[in-house]
Amino acid sequence: MSRGSDMDLPPDWEDDERMNFLFSDFRENRDVDSTDWDSKMGFWTGLVVRSCRTRGTVRLDLQELNQTFRRKDRSPLGLQTVLTDMARCGRIQRESDFAASVDCGWVSWSVGLLLVKPLKWTFSTLLGSSRVPLHESFVVIELVKEKAAELLRVYQSSELSNCSIVSFQELSGLCSDICADESTLCMALLQLQKDKQVIVAMHEGEKIVKFCQPGQKCVSPPGDVDIGIYQLQRSEKLLGERVKKLGLEADRCKEEARSLLKDGKKSHALRCLRSRKRVEKRADGLFANLETIRGILDRIAQSQTDKMVMQAYQAGVAALRLSLKDVTVEHAESLVDQIQELCDTQDDVNQTISGAVPTGDEDMDELEDELKSLLDESRPDYSSRLPAVPTNSLDAFLSSLPAVPQSRLDPTTQQLEAELNSRREKTSPVKMFKLTQ
Repeated sequence: MSRGSDMDLPPDWEDDERMNFLFSDFRENRDVDSTDWDSKMGFWTGLVVRSCRTRGTVRLDLQELNQTFRRKDRSPLGLQTVLTDMARCGRIQRESDFAASVDCGWVSWSVGLLLVKPLKWTFSTLLGSSRVPLHESFVVIELVKEKAAELLRVYQSSELSNCSIVSFQELSGLCSDICADESTLCMALLQLQKDKQVIVAMHEGEKIVKFCQPGQKCVSPPGDVDIGIYQLQRSEKLLGERVKKLGLEADRCKEEARSLLKDGKKSHALRCLRSRKRVEKRADGLFANLETIRGILDRIAQSQTDKMVMQAYQAGVAALRLSLKDVTVEHAESLVDQIQELCDTQDDVNQTISGAVPTGDEDMDELEDELKSLLDESRPDYSSRLPAVPTNSLDAFLSSLPAVPQSRLDPTTQQLEAELNSRREKTSPVKMFKLTQ
């Protein structure tokens, strides 16, 4: 392998002693030294798979590996044994066998595959020889599965996911970044077809690919409806491209007429404008056809949605009918009556049990009296804390208070003057002096 290879070489590649051992042929009997045999096999197996992954391909052959792993004008001597062991373990498979194991109709669309029937190797294998032809093509199974998963992911995340059927050319352009060549793409499609995620078929000499749609476990063969939708979508795309092209041509005629008019070539400018009118008329007609096709596609999409809703309704009705199979109105009424009867029986039982147990009503009065006495004892007596009021003092205080007036509350002027004079006489200095003596 050249130093300019894109693949990272293992550290042992620069160790001459180690590489001399790895470049040597395998022993015929593994049991002689199983450790060295397994170590060498593990080294080359990992390197072969890594080399294919780096180059973005899933195919390999002995001649290519001899050139890829060439070191100091030497090629590994044990690669035939490596390929034989990988085939025995199922890590690689002959390309023709892999394609034939998927579908008997693979020959009709597997363009670009180098499918060479290895009759010579088959006979030699039966006779006990393990010689691998130099040009025999193998596929690495794990890499094929990786490419198939990447292809499906790219399709589902692209605009083509709206179309259940796409052409092989469109798919090839979409997956150009993950499939290095057409053979890799075909191998990935074969794996997806094996997983029942796609179906590759021929339609009017063109390869078409139908993908499994969301909600489906496996893809169904393309029917008349699928082919009709594919043709409508293809017509829509072609008409869209033509309308766009005619629009550009109309703009070109307009610019050309403007340029001729500036040069004073009025007749030529009028001819360009007439051409522009014709082009615009054709574009309008194609655009009308395009809108009609889009309307049909929208109705088809709506019908598919309606069909899905109807199927959901039918499934719901079937499930509801099955769940209510043994349920009737009479049975429900009977259950309700039984429940009510059991509730009434339970109430009667509870009432009977309550009446049989003595409640001790005759002792309730005594208990209430005892409770009242306890409350009286626990209530604090605040009257004992207050000082006693002398009786004689209270009588003297009450006698000193003025008598309650018996007259009307609205006295006359004469009564007020008499009351005022009486108060003056009582409080005069002479009177006060006499009182003090």
